Amino acid sequence: MSKPPRLSLPPRAVARRLVTARGEFAVHEALPAGEPRGTALLVPGFTGSKEDFIGLLEPLSAAGYRVVAVDGRGQHESPGPADEAAYAQDRLAADVLAQADAVQDGPVHLLGHSLGGLISRAAVLRAPDRFRTLTLMSSGPAAIDEAQQERTKLLVAALEMLGDDMEAVWQAMRAQDPEGTPQDSPELQEFLHRRWLGTVPQQLIATGRQLIGEPDRVAELLAAAPGLPKHVLSGSVDYAWPVPLMDDMAQRLGAHRTVIAGTEHSPNAEDPAATAAALAAFWDAH
Repeated sequence: MSKPPRLSLPPRAVARRLVTARGEFAVHEALPAGEPRGTALLVPGFTGSKEDFIGLLEPLSAAGYRVVAVDGRGQHESPGPADEAAYAQDRLAADVLAQADAVQDGPVHLLGHSLGGLISRAAVLRAPDRFRTLTLMSSGPAAIDEAQQERTKLLVAALEMLGDDMEAVWQAMRAQDPEGTPQDSPELQEFLHRRWLGTVPQQLIATGRQLIGEPDRVAELLAAAPGLPKHVLSGSVDYAWPVPLMDDMAQRLGAHRTVIAGTEHSPNAEDPAATAAALAAFWDAH
């Protein structure tokens, strides 16, 4: 579960609703001081939200980019139906395409974190010409690591059994925290709890199954978007997709590769300054 480095928005950033052809989505949007060099659309991961990118808003807007971080359908502050079919990957990819259209700035720099990388990849496969670049952050070529698959299967089973009582699932998850786990601040604890309760259980069930069953689509992506600049960014350790697996994916894609030293699955939250610098450098080059 990604944890934002802070919860307050920086200057020139606002929380608003993005109206699209596929409904409204909650977003954080940051604007540069002058004319934008481009627009970046940031798609969060499993159990995540737009807040996971708060640390990137200020440095990326200072680098000249307009940044739009979204809550996906059924995530946190974006509404969604109690219907697993609404969260099939092709429908979530259609949401990303609608969001890209709604920012009304031509092709955008697309970034997907973790599960968001799989969804972003699916969006690019459908319409590669809608994007200037694709960054897969802490997201791999296929399903997550086997150990994480087992954890995700347990969570999906709990949600199927108790999803109408998200509080019960939350308490069960907290009971599984290893002894000695550092305590989050009261403000962050309250946010994580509220975000969990605001997320539609059917969204988590459907996307959890995607993490478990995703096929390797690297060759398909390369064939569909051979000229699209691609970037694989990760921490130096990753429990969902081992780093060597992402190294290999980058090589197969002919992608630019960045490893943010000292971070794990969420470099966007763990070292936003270094992550933003790497992203801006890649976008500047394209």
